[in-house]
Amino acid sequence: MSDHKHLNALRVYWKANKAFPAMAKLADVLGLASSGGVFKVVGRLVDAGYLERTEGRIAPTPAFFALPVLGNVRAGLPQPEDQSAGLEAIGVEDYLIRHPERTVFCRVRGDSMRDAGMLDGDMVVVERNRPTKPGDIVVALVDHEMTVKHLFPQAGGWVLKPANPDYPDIVAQESLEIIGVVVGVFRRVGR
Repeated sequence: MSDHKHLNALRVYWKANKAFPAMAKLADVLGLASSGGVFKVVGRLVDAGYLERTEGRIAPTPAFFALPVLGNVRAGLPQPEDQSAGLEAIGVEDYLIRHPERTVFCRVRGDSMRDAGMLDGDMVVVERNRPTKPGDIVVALVDHEMTVKHLFPQAGGWVLKPANPDYPDIVAQESLEIIGVVVGVFRRVGR
């Protein structure tokens, strides 16, 4: 089994358990017969930057979660295969989250933001304590109810505008608190 296959076996185990097993159990996970083989594989994965040793145990690094980028794919007519495919790896968290200490996810319900690419069930990445500017998409607490909308100034305050003409603009009657600015959106497609 190559180091790539060992890495994938560890990723599958981590996904299911959110932890690595004890070194003795690692032999089974990696399909190895001896603890000596485990130490060699783990050493190579540490040297490659996928794992780190912490307090006598192994732990994943950000590179452990990074996945290869297969290149660009055209949404129109097909194009020749990208010959540089797989040379870059990106972790979803690194791609979507710049300030983990200020970032939360919110699940979108409804279709008032569909024309901004946010569909029912999508997750939006929300950065709290970020300065807003007109036109930002924000998660807001308006009159004690949460919503996601475009934020625009208007005479005497702010208006929250949907990205679907079937919905009205919202103007706070009592209170408006900006929870954060939407900096990303993602969805799971299919099953």
